[in-house]
Amino acid sequence: MRPVINVSWYDAKSYISWLSQKAGVTYRLLSEAEREHVSRAGTLTPFWWGATISVEDANYSGAGHGGAASEQSQRKTLPVDQLRPNPWGLYHVHGNVYDWTEDCFNESYVGAPSDGSAWLSGDCDRRVHRGGSWYSDPAWLRSASRNRNLSITRFNFVGFRVARTLAVER
Repeated sequence: MRPVINVSWYDAKSYISWLSQKAGVTYRLLSEAEREHVSRAGTLTPFWWGATISVEDANYSGAGHGGAASEQSQRKTLPVDQLRPNPWGLYHVHGNVYDWTEDCFNESYVGAPSDGSAWLSGDCDRRVHRGGSWYSDPAWLRSASRNRNLSITRFNFVGFRVARTLAVER
């Protein structure tokens, strides 16, 4: 199974609304902060596995990063479970397809929510996507990298992840 692509931010939101209604529980897009958190998976390195990247680790344009030699790109999405998952069991947190996030675009983090929630003010005609894609150079796959596009755009290298807020037992 390959990831969903060619969906606008609005398409993703519509699907999530439908899914929430169908399942009887609330689903949502990840916030930009949450998306970076799952990319890092508890590390401080550019990628959850370390400082360099290869096509053994992620699906991207194939150019090297951190001194690695150029490699051949797949030039398309891969099945969602083709490469190894991060330590938290999430696949393709670097590469394959960018993920739309809930956040409106802001040039900097000045004024951003400090609790990991989505930033719902700023340029809301543009939304943030994270993670890089099969089409991206390796620098765009780094955990800290962010990009944005108009909310109405559809690309064959942008999709989304579905999240659910779980209650914390105390």
